[in-house]
Amino acid sequence: MIWNDDFETLPREAIASLQLKRLKQTLDRVSVAVPLYREKFSAAKVETAQIKSLDDLRRLPFTLKQDLRDNYPYGMFAVPLDEIVRIHASSGTTGKPTVVGYTRRDIDIWAELMARAFAAAGSHRGDVIHNAYGYGLFTGGLGAHYGAERLGASVIPMSGGNTKKQIMIMKDFGSTVLTCTPSYALYLAEAALEEGIDIRKLPLRIGIHGAEPWSEQMRSEIEEKLGIKAIDIYGLSEILGPGVAIECVEEQHGLHIWEDHFIPEIINPETGERVPAGEKGELVITTITKEGIPLIRYRTRDITRLIVEPCTCGRTHVRLERMSGRSDDMLIIRGVNVFPSQIESVLFSIEGIEPHYQLIVDRADNLDTLEVQVEVNEQTFSDEIKVLQNLSHHITKDIKDLLGVTCKVRLVEPKSIARSEGKAQRVIDKRLDK
Repeated sequence: MIWNDDFETLPREAIASLQLKRLKQTLDRVSVAVPLYREKFSAAKVETAQIKSLDDLRRLPFTLKQDLRDNYPYGMFAVPLDEIVRIHASSGTTGKPTVVGYTRRDIDIWAELMARAFAAAGSHRGDVIHNAYGYGLFTGGLGAHYGAERLGASVIPMSGGNTKKQIMIMKDFGSTVLTCTPSYALYLAEAALEEGIDIRKLPLRIGIHGAEPWSEQMRSEIEEKLGIKAIDIYGLSEILGPGVAIECVEEQHGLHIWEDHFIPEIINPETGERVPAGEKGELVITTITKEGIPLIRYRTRDITRLIVEPCTCGRTHVRLERMSGRSDDMLIIRGVNVFPSQIESVLFSIEGIEPHYQLIVDRADNLDTLEVQVEVNEQTFSDEIKVLQNLSHHITKDIKDLLGVTCKVRLVEPKSIARSEGKAQRVIDKRLDK
């Protein structure tokens, strides 16, 4: 189902024309209202009047997460505080949190885009949406909540945590759509079995998962263990929150980014230059309708590529390939670039292991070391030592063959790796403490 046919199926020429019009309006506003942009534009020796085409966007400087931290809390706002009706912030685990403000119109647009997202995922007015994203300063919970209400569905504001109660509510309330991180979806399936409940027999039919990178293999695990169609959704608090882009249920091949509100670019994360069409790089987004905190060429650090070929679902907006990781999450092990999601894809293709793992990075004798800790299932764990040794060698070889990295594999007993009710902690880098 297409929620807003007028905008989701616009011809490409009309999208480009609308983007340019809205971009010029946004640039005029931020150059007056946001001191940081006045300074950035001046330093780059570019005036907003010189931006006469979408291609000219490359002349403008980037916005970094550090810019938001340096202007904490309200220095990036483009409207007076009395026009801001909602304030969200990142967790701030490294340094000050990034603060974002929403006007009433921003909230309305956010609800609209999340309604589009739910519809693209196959949800509809008659659904009962079990929202297990966290409520509070994190944008996930309230973003999904307002979108579900705009769609006309019944939303259960569960938030994160209290896993046993989550399962009881899903069962008793007849939830049909689950929204949560992909790692928490797997945890729910595991916890349901411990409660004697086969989650696959519940009315659930769709899972909408985001907030952390996840592989196709993890998608298969979720779909098999929960008996649902697992849909990838993308967003980030600085740009909007959830609902920036989503897969359509028809193809599940790339995430449609709503180009009437955002302009995506792909750049080389090292040079900052745009890469040729279709090549992978870092996603950069410019907001063109946000009032509270418009962002120009924001470097997301997410690695993807643009898919410009038409989609069979009828939506004309370009798609983002599923995120393969983040440039700032990339591990460099003895000169080799490694993304956690690459290792995940290896692990999830091997029988006998569970979809729970951690990567321990350390340094010994001035050399980087990588230990992959992965849970095995009950049957495998009870097998002979030789079986476990062969499995360990198998994993080590597959990682070496795919990534060119030698690692130590440690098989651990079921349920020994800590579960997360939000974003899973996949990497522990002990080099940072040395």
